Amino acid sequence: MQPEDATGRPLAERMRPQTLAEFIGQTHLLGPGRPMTRILQSGKLHSMILWGPPGTGKTTLARLMAGQVDAHWIALSAVLTGVKEVRAAIAEAERQQTLGRNTVLFVDEVHRFNKAQQDAFLPHVENGTLTLIGATTENPSFEVNAALLSRARLYVLKPLSREELTTLIERAASRTGLTLTADATAAVADLADGDARRALNQLDVLAQLADGEIEAALVLDAAGARHRRFDKGGDVFYEQISALHKAVRGSDPDAALYWLCRMLDGGCDPHYVARRLVRMASEDVGNADPRALQLTLAAWDAYDRLGSPEGELALAQAVLYMASVPKSNAAYLAYGAATAHVAATPSHPVPLHLRNAATRLLKELGYGANYRYAHQEEHGYAAGESYWPDDLVPEAYYQPTERGLEAKIRARLERLKALDDSAGSKS
Repeated sequence: MQPEDATGRPLAERMRPQTLAEFIGQTHLLGPGRPMTRILQSGKLHSMILWGPPGTGKTTLARLMAGQVDAHWIALSAVLTGVKEVRAAIAEAERQQTLGRNTVLFVDEVHRFNKAQQDAFLPHVENGTLTLIGATTENPSFEVNAALLSRARLYVLKPLSREELTTLIERAASRTGLTLTADATAAVADLADGDARRALNQLDVLAQLADGEIEAALVLDAAGARHRRFDKGGDVFYEQISALHKAVRGSDPDAALYWLCRMLDGGCDPHYVARRLVRMASEDVGNADPRALQLTLAAWDAYDRLGSPEGELALAQAVLYMASVPKSNAAYLAYGAATAHVAATPSHPVPLHLRNAATRLLKELGYGANYRYAHQEEHGYAAGESYWPDDLVPEAYYQPTERGLEAKIRARLERLKALDDSAGSKS
């Protein structure tokens, strides 16, 4: 906490809060009447998983809570820990239990433990030998065993707000003797992008470069390339593609373009975006505007031909088009309904009149007999003809909307249905 540290510890470590009163952020958990506040007031911790992005205070919060209830503290990192270290930690917890003291076992990056390693904690959590606090940046629903999750409460930590980061930066500057202009403070907070550790690491670099008051220009020069919260396959990745998809579906071209640019700025492979855009064209635009499928495929091809950065413009064009045109998920719903129906019914044979009589023998067996060639029928439509298996009641999977081109498709299908009904009444 001193302006200079002889051990060379990073500023983020020297600024680590020593009391809960010093902790910044997570007011949804630590404010008056909030969950963790009530837990600490009870004087007894329960096992928990702290899930949140880097730099939100997971380790610090766990340590402060253990100190608040005077529990013995053991910290492990799943990245570096093996069976030997886990057994030693459990043995120490058992020894502390004989002394009448509770143990908090903190496991950083708990999602990196395999199933067997995670299961090893279960009996000791259940019998009260230790209180487990796991920290993870990955979605516990996918990365933490259900058995362990059922025995621990999940708390979600949020990125620090700009105001919270500003408070942290000003506190660190005052303790280290740094002087920042208001614009410089704002620049550090902006570059930190919700990550307290990143903000403090920036101040560490600035302390080495500064000669007097720190200006915003120095902050930007020292920062180098800006780092975004994007993990190329983790939660943030899927959250952002979900936001892009929903903005397209919701017909908000500006929001859709924002999320596209966020993903590209974060390092997402444009080929992945292109593939998802093709999916959106069929799922959410469908036959309301079939050109969306053509345009997304063309955008994918354009990116392959041009590469970066020119090719991204074609992806942006496709996103803006899809977000702007009429929408229909009728094809998506029809495909799902047909798939489910096929899975739930027997494999009915193809009716003889729909089979192709490719040989004389097949023709003699009745293949293709009484088939009506639609092009030779009035209106180019064989009214009353059935294309379903003989023993299967026809289904209406496809329900076109009245939006875009699909409105015309709907009207045509209704006219054909009327011809079928008329043919049926005459027979």
